[in-house]
Amino acid sequence: MENVIIIGGGPAGLAAALYTSRANLNPLVFAGSPPGGQLMLTSDVENYPGFESILGPDLINKYREHIKKFGVRLIDQNITEADFKASPFTFKTVDKNYQSKAVIIATGAKALWLGFENEQRLRGKGVSACATCDGFFFKEKTVAVVGGGDTAMEEALTLTKFAKAVYLIHRRGEFRASKIMQDRVKTHPKIHIIYNAEVADVMGENRVEGIKLKRTASLSHAITDKPPLKSPPYQGGEKGEAILNLEGLFLAIGHQPDTNIFKGQVELDSKGYIVTSGRLSSELAKLKAQNVKFKITIENSKLEEIKDKFNLNFASVTSVEGVFAAGDCVDYRYRQAGTAVGMGIAAALEVEKYLEVSSKY
Repeated sequence: MENVIIIGGGPAGLAAALYTSRANLNPLVFAGSPPGGQLMLTSDVENYPGFESILGPDLINKYREHIKKFGVRLIDQNITEADFKASPFTFKTVDKNYQSKAVIIATGAKALWLGFENEQRLRGKGVSACATCDGFFFKEKTVAVVGGGDTAMEEALTLTKFAKAVYLIHRRGEFRASKIMQDRVKTHPKIHIIYNAEVADVMGENRVEGIKLKRTASLSHAITDKPPLKSPPYQGGEKGEAILNLEGLFLAIGHQPDTNIFKGQVELDSKGYIVTSGRLSSELAKLKAQNVKFKITIENSKLEEIKDKFNLNFASVTSVEGVFAAGDCVDYRYRQAGTAVGMGIAAALEVEKYLEVSSKY
């Protein structure tokens, strides 16, 4: 019987492991296969405190070395089944069953990609899914953002702080983003919009050198509220295709939280993110303040219905008491290593308190 099992080997899970270990809870961590989360796919990390620059995999390895000094047990396997119907909670891997008094879910989320071979080959070499993380590397360069929602608008606006030109590419003739975000994008002098187009391929040998665009309707290069570019940097191609010369491609077509095995076990929102007590309280407050008009990912009609499932004494607890969650499987907004670490620490401190007050430790 374990005191606490931590599911996930990224920043949130490893930070939770450090703190629960120092609380003498002897945590068992299932770091996944392969372990490490999204940082394992990140090249230079320059926005993590204490490091001017470090490779994502190197940062994860430092985390792992650190927590091993406190006796944390790491298993680089995936949990294949979880049962939260009663405490102790039960878990299965490919070869063994486990039980635990408490659990911290820190399984993270994966960016959605277009799926091209060249896109995957050039990830970290000009292809990214995080402008906040990587925008700094594109000072005075030309970049493109793919997407049509609020996230795509935010990514494009973030990149204007660094890039000399930002192309916003959307496969439809209009955006689905909120009007205020559309207005900001359409009036920004650095942002140039290409409607009715999708990326057909990414070009470049060692780094991104351009992208190939394909028409979805009539390929249009629309610059709203400002004059058209005198010489757009894309070149016409055959069969309704065009080549856009640039150095960076940012995907903003969504993220998928890694929470499939928890469906029906804990409360998830409409996109699959885990609902925690702290997030529920925040969204209830927004709902009240905005008179039911605030756009949120938990359906308005469901908020009041589910609120009684949560122990509001613990911000990171899920709809099942004793099951906590942290990191990008909860956080659909910031998705940073630093914020994930903070959430993991908070969950660990709350697990310690939970086990104390419930007399389970």
